[in-house]
Amino acid sequence: MTTSTAAPLQAGVAKVDITRTDSTTTTDPLYANIDAATINDRLYVKALVLKQDDTTAVLITVDAVAIAEIGTIRDDYLANVRTQLHANLQIEASSVLINASHCHGVVCSDIVERTVEAVKKASQNMVPVKIGAGTGHEDRIMENRRLPLKNGGEADVRHAYSMPPDDEVTGVGPVDPEIGILKLERENGQTFAIVYNFACHPIQGVPSGGNTADLSGFASKVIEDCSDEGTVALFLQGCAGDINPVRYKDVDQPRDAEPLGNLLGLSTLRALRDIPGKEGATLKIINESLALPRADLKQSIVELQEKQQQLLESLKGTTLNLKTFLPLMVKYHLAPESPSYYSHRYMHEEKTGRNHLAKFDADNRHNMNQYIENIHTMEKITRVQENLRLLQMHQAQNDAAGEDTLEVELLGLRIGDFVLTTFPGELSVQTGLNLKQASPHPLTFVAGVTNGYIYYTPTAKQLENRGGAQEDSDCLLAPEWQELYENKAVEILQKL
Repeated sequence: MTTSTAAPLQAGVAKVDITRTDSTTTTDPLYANIDAATINDRLYVKALVLKQDDTTAVLITVDAVAIAEIGTIRDDYLANVRTQLHANLQIEASSVLINASHCHGVVCSDIVERTVEAVKKASQNMVPVKIGAGTGHEDRIMENRRLPLKNGGEADVRHAYSMPPDDEVTGVGPVDPEIGILKLERENGQTFAIVYNFACHPIQGVPSGGNTADLSGFASKVIEDCSDEGTVALFLQGCAGDINPVRYKDVDQPRDAEPLGNLLGLSTLRALRDIPGKEGATLKIINESLALPRADLKQSIVELQEKQQQLLESLKGTTLNLKTFLPLMVKYHLAPESPSYYSHRYMHEEKTGRNHLAKFDADNRHNMNQYIENIHTMEKITRVQENLRLLQMHQAQNDAAGEDTLEVELLGLRIGDFVLTTFPGELSVQTGLNLKQASPHPLTFVAGVTNGYIYYTPTAKQLENRGGAQEDSDCLLAPEWQELYENKAVEILQKL
């Protein structure tokens, strides 16, 4: 009796610069704070080609917000890349995985050609490799941006609108500090490529406001600079739909992704030291599709419009404006007992039976409270307006589709002990935690924003808050999507 053994795993890796170098401006609101003509650091497309016997897998990472729908990459990008790879390298479309880091960098116009170039270069440099898989830990650079509120709803931390008042916030959601790591070594033990998976929006930006690959770009540079010569680090965005960089709303210092990226890179390197390379790794890839239910958002739109009107009608008249409010605020906080004059004048009035100052103070406090309530109301209106716009946009998209379901592409990839499942939307961190727990493989990782883009995909529980947080409004799907997806993803994981 003879037993067949798999051929040695071979791999090639390459990266190509995709930084926009011209001064072309974009009207995309995603880039309102980015000066594309100023280059802070380079953007890259990176390709890892893996081959074993008749199985080929191509893992591509792009320093961009998405590979369709939003940002500067055209919707036909994935199809065009796959077509060219099949024509030039006979690589099947189902074997190609493209993940966007979700940074808001502005890429070059010939991104398709440069992506194909990266894959070609990687294919030309195939070598036998040893594989190591493991995990790292980083919990200092991110926070859950969804805030449970006293009224039972949730708000989210964004630059598009103000934070809710502190006394309305009751808690914070989970984060996932795990770094999923795949290490590829040459036969001589030299590091060849490093794939790492982490869940955090890379949207911190840089002080110059220039084009940047953001925290994942800085992390990859740290890893590459501190590894064997020629090592390429490929970042896979995880379930970061509700995960922000830490102190994202800080107004006391310039926003700077570099320190956060450095921390992520160093934590990855620290974990790499304890991950040995092993021979005999198995390569397996599965590509399946899943129909997910589109949401009917008409009722949510009506309810949010009603809330908008109620908020408008709740605004109160006040004699104050900003010019008069600010000095009153200072004065009444500095001397709450006797803000209008020294305390002895209040004592004199009390002795003579007058209360002019006390009444004056009461009137001022009433107007101040009304002014503050109006501010909070206007902040709520701002959030409502943004979320209403998103609901209306996605209802129009769902109506235009003419179908009740949305077809998505799901991949399962196994490289030795490293197991990956993918999804084209911005997954909430809880979904990733659920899949890791349900997987039969100890080293299972989840990549969102992969092979397409279908906006945010909050959990069914989060979608009960539709209209309250931006993720819940920036969503095409009905709440039932989560159970369907998680069941299908687990099914794929069980096949790997």
